[in-house]
Amino acid sequence: MKRLFIILFIFNAAPALRAQQLPGDLPVLIQQSFNYFPQFKELGQAIDVEQQRILLAKSAGLPSVQATGSYNYLNPVSEISLPAGPAFQIMPKSNYKASVNGSYTLLDFGVVKASVDRAKAGLQYAKDNLDYNRNQMAAQVSGIYYQITYLKAAIQIQNSVIDFLESNKKDTEIKYKNGDALKYDVLSIQSSIDQESNRKIDLQTSLNKQYILMEYTTGTKMITEPKGFNFPAEGLEDGLEQALEQAWNYNPEFKLLKDKIAQAETELAFSKTGGKPVLSLNAGTGYTNGYAPDIDQFRYNYTAGVTLSIPIYQGGKAKKQVRLAQSQVEQSRLARESLNNTFRSNIRQVLSDMASNRSSLVHAAAQVAEAKEAQKLAQSRYKNGIGTNLELTSASTNVQKAELTKLQYEYQLCLARVEMARLTGVKYW
Repeated sequence: MKRLFIILFIFNAAPALRAQQLPGDLPVLIQQSFNYFPQFKELGQAIDVEQQRILLAKSAGLPSVQATGSYNYLNPVSEISLPAGPAFQIMPKSNYKASVNGSYTLLDFGVVKASVDRAKAGLQYAKDNLDYNRNQMAAQVSGIYYQITYLKAAIQIQNSVIDFLESNKKDTEIKYKNGDALKYDVLSIQSSIDQESNRKIDLQTSLNKQYILMEYTTGTKMITEPKGFNFPAEGLEDGLEQALEQAWNYNPEFKLLKDKIAQAETELAFSKTGGKPVLSLNAGTGYTNGYAPDIDQFRYNYTAGVTLSIPIYQGGKAKKQVRLAQSQVEQSRLARESLNNTFRSNIRQVLSDMASNRSSLVHAAAQVAEAKEAQKLAQSRYKNGIGTNLELTSASTNVQKAELTKLQYEYQLCLARVEMARLTGVKYW
């Protein structure tokens, strides 16, 4: 019984699980583009590079140990002559040395810390750069997705127009046989059918190109139908100031600019350490010859001490680096003001587009209803022999125009929402 319950549960849950993984679902397609597009692998590798830079910067503050071995032949060498005996050498001609030496920085006045902070700022920039490119890619995939939605809906409108004309062509042919219509009427309707069929072919060609572009971007073919113009994000029409605040906090482009300012500030802090002294501990041990009285014998030795290095003159390099870093910080801060103005203008335009398209949709829906009603009347008049073929064709054209206009407003409103999500940094995937 328990096994049967599990089987029934899996069977009932399968459609829901499958619905969450539809290849035609927009968030799924966006995620697939992140996993497939080669640029994101490169950006991920850039993050790894910056992480290695942090480890490299930290290693400058760790102890350094090295083993050395050397041989030097020296001739002539110093000799001491004694009155009562022969002369003897105070150093060997053949000098051998094998040692292990180590050093450790005791005090660097913040040099290593500034270097690590600079590397961490680079890592944060690499991460936000990945988010920036994901935000751009999501907007691109969304644009393709809703272009496919628009083209498929436009093709459906074309199909309905062609079906309507085909139906009226049959009625006209019957009238022509009965002598109630002219051959011109039949040819005129056929001409309209051919014209609308060519338009459908153009739309289908554009649709096929968008499918190819989607496959290029995501590495997969769209199997299922798009789900209309329902954009999976909310709170996109809260107003200019709210949208701008959202952009300041979440848009990756603002984050990148903040990262540039942080990088410039860490570069400034690092440049200020250029003229700082360094106190280090040095020690070594090993074997060497040259010790009296038997200067050729290998003997064990060791050494230990501290070294204080104080830069005195470097051609003004440190001061020049500081001035350069200060200029870079100021440049980054000025760029923030320019970006604020650009985003404010873009957000205002998108909000205006959204409001305009939403208002136009109301009138477009009314126009569609009116055009369809007029089409019914024209078709009825034509069947009853009161109306003309011109009235019928004109009514059909008006319905087509009204439906395409309404579809265009829906498409433009959806694209405006996509753009608003991109500007405000909303992650809808």
